Amino acid sequence: MTPAHGPDTGASVVSAVVEFRGGSAMIPASRDVVQGFVTRLAERGLDLTDTFLDAARLVATELVTNALRHAPGPCRLELTLVDDRVEFAVSDTGDAFPTFLPRDPVRVGRHGLEIVTRLCGEVITKPHAAGKTVYARLPLV
Repeated sequence: MTPAHGPDTGASVVSAVVEFRGGSAMIPASRDVVQGFVTRLAERGLDLTDTFLDAARLVATELVTNALRHAPGPCRLELTLVDDRVEFAVSDTGDAFPTFLPRDPVRVGRHGLEIVTRLCGEVITKPHAAGKTVYARLPLV
């Protein structure tokens, strides 16, 4: 894991960017990045719900896990405060878009996008020259 840049320098922008080289260690590392980011939000006086940190860690875990499982190469996690939400942007080198499966309570696994969509309201995928970026915004309250 390599930070793409240091702490933000703008007074109104709160963001964090981390480049992961790959491997399963990037999943717990993504949760650590979220922990630090949420700590910075709280230090700025933002009013967060009691469940926000857990929800944010879950969103990061699911998106980074999908990148690890379905795309070759490294991935990038970017967290940005946008109005009253935290935007998660996970970029990877895969060209296949995430597959949303129909709701199935007896299916074991493959519920990640379902979970992220339930928490964030929507998941948007945008292609780019070297793969894709998956975006989700989690409300602060």
